[in-house]
Amino acid sequence: MRFPTSGFDEATTSFEAATPPPTRPTRNPRRFTETAGKGLSAAQQELLLLATHREAEATILAQQSTLNGLTPDQVRERTDRFGANEIGRDKPAPAIVQFLKTFLNPFILILLFLVGVMWVTDVWMADPADGPDYTGMITVSIMVLVSAVLRFWQEYRSAKSAQKLSAMVRTTTAVTRLVDGTAVTRELPITDVVPGDVLQFAAGDMLPADVRFLRTKDLQLNQAMLTGEALPAEKTIEAARKVQIADILDAPNLGFMGTSVVSGSGTAIVIGTGDNSYFGTMARTLVGARPETAFDVGIRRVSFTLIRFMLIMVPVVFIINGLTKDWTTALLFGVTTAVGLTPEMLPLIVTANLAKGAQHMAKHKVIVKRLNSIQNLGAMDILATDKTGTLTEDRIVLERHLDVDGRSSESTLGYGAINAHFQTGLRNLLDGAVLTAAGEDELDRITAEYTYVDEMPFDFVRRRMSVVVGDGFTHTIITKGAVEEVMGLCTTELHGMEQRPLSAMRLMELEDLVAEQNALGLRVLAVAIKTIDEVGPEGDETEYTLADEQNMTLVGFLAFLDPPKASAAEAIRQIQTHGTTVKVITGDNALVAATVGREVGLDVGTIVTGPEIENLTLVELGELAETTTIFAKITPTQKARIVEAMRTHGHTVGFMGDGINDAPALRTADVGISVDTAVDIAKESADIILLEKDLTVLEQGMIEGRRTFINTMKYISMTASSNFGNMFSVLVASALLPFIPMIPIVVLVQNLTYDLSMLTLPWDKVDPEDLKKPRAWESKSLSRFMIRIGPLSSIFDITTFALMWFVFAANTPEHAALFQSGWFIESIISQTLIVHLLRTRKLPFIQSRASLSVLLATGAVCVFGLVLPFIGWGQSLGLVPLPWTYFPWLIATLAAYCVVVQLAKRRFIRRFNSWI
Repeated sequence: MRFPTSGFDEATTSFEAATPPPTRPTRNPRRFTETAGKGLSAAQQELLLLATHREAEATILAQQSTLNGLTPDQVRERTDRFGANEIGRDKPAPAIVQFLKTFLNPFILILLFLVGVMWVTDVWMADPADGPDYTGMITVSIMVLVSAVLRFWQEYRSAKSAQKLSAMVRTTTAVTRLVDGTAVTRELPITDVVPGDVLQFAAGDMLPADVRFLRTKDLQLNQAMLTGEALPAEKTIEAARKVQIADILDAPNLGFMGTSVVSGSGTAIVIGTGDNSYFGTMARTLVGARPETAFDVGIRRVSFTLIRFMLIMVPVVFIINGLTKDWTTALLFGVTTAVGLTPEMLPLIVTANLAKGAQHMAKHKVIVKRLNSIQNLGAMDILATDKTGTLTEDRIVLERHLDVDGRSSESTLGYGAINAHFQTGLRNLLDGAVLTAAGEDELDRITAEYTYVDEMPFDFVRRRMSVVVGDGFTHTIITKGAVEEVMGLCTTELHGMEQRPLSAMRLMELEDLVAEQNALGLRVLAVAIKTIDEVGPEGDETEYTLADEQNMTLVGFLAFLDPPKASAAEAIRQIQTHGTTVKVITGDNALVAATVGREVGLDVGTIVTGPEIENLTLVELGELAETTTIFAKITPTQKARIVEAMRTHGHTVGFMGDGINDAPALRTADVGISVDTAVDIAKESADIILLEKDLTVLEQGMIEGRRTFINTMKYISMTASSNFGNMFSVLVASALLPFIPMIPIVVLVQNLTYDLSMLTLPWDKVDPEDLKKPRAWESKSLSRFMIRIGPLSSIFDITTFALMWFVFAANTPEHAALFQSGWFIESIISQTLIVHLLRTRKLPFIQSRASLSVLLATGAVCVFGLVLPFIGWGQSLGLVPLPWTYFPWLIATLAAYCVVVQLAKRRFIRRFNSWI
């Protein structure tokens, strides 16, 4: 094969400079124009630019290779130097490491610290007469262990399910190498490919590396996973010497790892493998720690809010009791206070909530890889999504078939179908769309009425192809291709059955008609015919050449589009109804993105493109994103930057995509969503994997996420406010009483019993109006809730103190057990009963009723609290039976407490327009 000889002046670049290792700098790095090459090293940028601007033969020389491939010695040297053709990626940590990481939770760490303190106070410093007491240590340790095991098992199982989805489409590639001086082409594992290898491609092949094409025949690549464009990209061998490359992915003579051949064939030389490829660059940015999500930030803030209360309350309780009693008792009670302030079951209840949500979503064909992502899904107020395959069908359809006046024309469709049906080359996506639109009946008619005579195949110079068919009387040349190329062949146009001359003015009108279709995001091809009336005797072989493609008649136009999914518009409407804004971030062009956006019901507004955001700061980009619905012609790193800007602007952002170009954004988002048909790197970057690529499933996931969040916040808010109220009561009692107000072990029993009942909260009902808006973790609202609702219980605790002190004469250390028992019953029942008032903003039991499991669990706790002082185990803990005259007072206290809380709740909602 002969190559052009121009450009050899560039061929002197050494192989070392042309194919550098990832970290090697270059002497004179060049930046790609505008958005090209973002995230690539300077050496990679120069390498790709040189490859696209060089002639093919110069590229071979620069790679120190030949058209016949590399020698075995060269292959070994380059394998040692560059390593296997593999992409660096995060590998799952060993199971033991994953398990240990589940303990890195603020509340679990607090509980582990308290276990250590209990060992000091209850074992090491225990009274020799009583012996060590392991009850508290064992109780809290079991809570920690159960929570950690449950979280580990759910996430480990989900990760295993996700790994089973990962599989490469093709694991070998055709490589030409020199064997004993002879060029041999054979299938080799893609991991064996090295820079300088010569590869052969045919339809269906996946590109295993970044390549420069040396030979092409009607070659078209599917680059949607990189660019987001559904239509295939045409590839040639011509050097782009005089072409300004705005995006390296648009280079006409380069192919990139992970893309695939749609049609045609080609030969190429490898210029980048593994982490030195464009794909590898994307993957390299994804290795390492993931960004902190909204859930991580929220749970940390809530955790430290509760920790701050502990740091204030515990020392105060310790000092007051130490001054009024003895310091040993004060230390023991201080530790008990810390335990009382800690929502011990929070890690377990959060995990139980998330696990239930994951199981619910699994029934809807959704794999949750990271449990925390469920709550991020519920908090998500912006869903950013790729266009291709998410909003669209990811297939090309014939949207319109028009005559020269812009009216729908069956004649244009018919001629286009004949052209597509009789061509002998491999049909591309556009041909398939035409045949699908024509239908089986039309194709049967075409087959019956016409016979194949000859064809002039497609090539990238003419950008058209023609077939010649006969009907027994005449031959007809039917040409289909790029509008400007086909119209340049025409001298007449078809109006009905009449042919009219094409004037310059008329050509301008037709160009305007095509421009209108392009403005709608449609790709337009023209169809023209030429009838040959004189046909030779039957049996004569008639040959047609490119010279016959002239003096043709323009029939009309075929307009193609990747259509929106039928479910997309309704799904987007539902998502927006639930308070989440939908934005499109795509690598496709602005016109196509606008058309799809309008058809799925988005308010398109002003479309922003990649070059427009290139020099914006994160703050500026975040402000722009507030008013922008569609970002088009966006590079992979720009996608991630847009997501990051929206997050720094205070939003919880979800991103949905399935291509290589989506991987950085999937990792940057609070919740990354992909599908099982996505490329491996996208699935690895995602938090949630859909087994069906449908936004309707997402809408259900958002609702489940909000339900999970609300039921989790019920526990946090109710328990934190209740514990805060109890500790406030403890402060008062510690200052006034000559004895501690409650037995330390009884505090643990009360907390454990209450917390066990709260394990039913994941199955609690949620009021429909609470699911209408995104829900996020807020430490400020929790503090507000604790301070305003928590102390209400202290009012009735203090009345109970007075009741026990004055009415039942439990006012001396000898009668401390009676006092402690009376407060225990009032405290545990009020704490549990009030759950039903706090779980909803409505009137409990009447307007909103808890689930049966919550009703039974809370009822059981109340019964347990009533009977514990009367049974042997309770009396062994230090409690004593109470006189029956106590219980009318208890009923009155509880009734008054419920009324006060309901009134306070209404005032709180009126003032802050929020609740749990």
